Amino acid sequence: MEKSTGIGIILALVALLVGMVLKGAHLTSLLNPAAFMIIILGTIAAIFIAFPMSDLKKVPKLFVILFKQQKLLDKKELIQMFVEWVTITRREGLLALESKVDEIDDSFLRGGMRMIIDGSDQELVHDVLMEEVSAMEERHRTGALIFTQAGTYAPTLGVLGAVVGLIAALSNLNQVEQLGHLISAAFVATLLGIFTGYVLWHPFANKLKQISKKEVELKIMMVEGLLSIQSGISAIAIEQKLSVYLAPSERYVNNQEEENSEQKAQAAS
Repeated sequence: MEKSTGIGIILALVALLVGMVLKGAHLTSLLNPAAFMIIILGTIAAIFIAFPMSDLKKVPKLFVILFKQQKLLDKKELIQMFVEWVTITRREGLLALESKVDEIDDSFLRGGMRMIIDGSDQELVHDVLMEEVSAMEERHRTGALIFTQAGTYAPTLGVLGAVVGLIAALSNLNQVEQLGHLISAAFVATLLGIFTGYVLWHPFANKLKQISKKEVELKIMMVEGLLSIQSGISAIAIEQKLSVYLAPSERYVNNQEEENSEQKAQAAS
């Protein structure tokens, strides 16, 4: 499970509920079916109007991505894989990598590996793989946009809910004892609209963008590695080339691990 999503939602609810208590507001005032109807159902309705059904069918999967820890290849492990593959290639040729293809779990990397083994032109390999990355980016952008739009609609619907509540309050001016309750209920819709829009939907969109960014970076790293193997560069060169995708701290740790391995090898000899 993606812990940060769950922790964030819990902290947001605690902040809202405890804040209401400290302000002297009754938590039971949140039990307003009309406000939930206008905000939640209204936001869903607006999303259905704004996007085609083909995009909306992916929403359940987007929620899974938000709440489930994504299993992406570790960059350092990927670099080591490419170092191993380029070593095999320089010693035995590209066809020697055929035995490694079925061991690759990532379909994108596996497809790219098959292309270079089949002898496809380097420019063609680059174009095909980058087109696939662009298509993936567009799918991810659409998914994030759904939540961004929901975050835009919800606060506005909160204002609509407040207006509806005030209309109900003003139509009952003769019932002074209920007037305060009616006005309070009117602003519950505004609260729900702002809360769902800026604490849920917009942050969800931002998280999807961050997840997409990491996946795209990993895919581009794979493209660079595959093209480097096809070019026939050395293991040291490909490691240095792909290490730019690591954070400076990771590069330092990686260098330290390599130095320790070399020292152990020298000591053993």
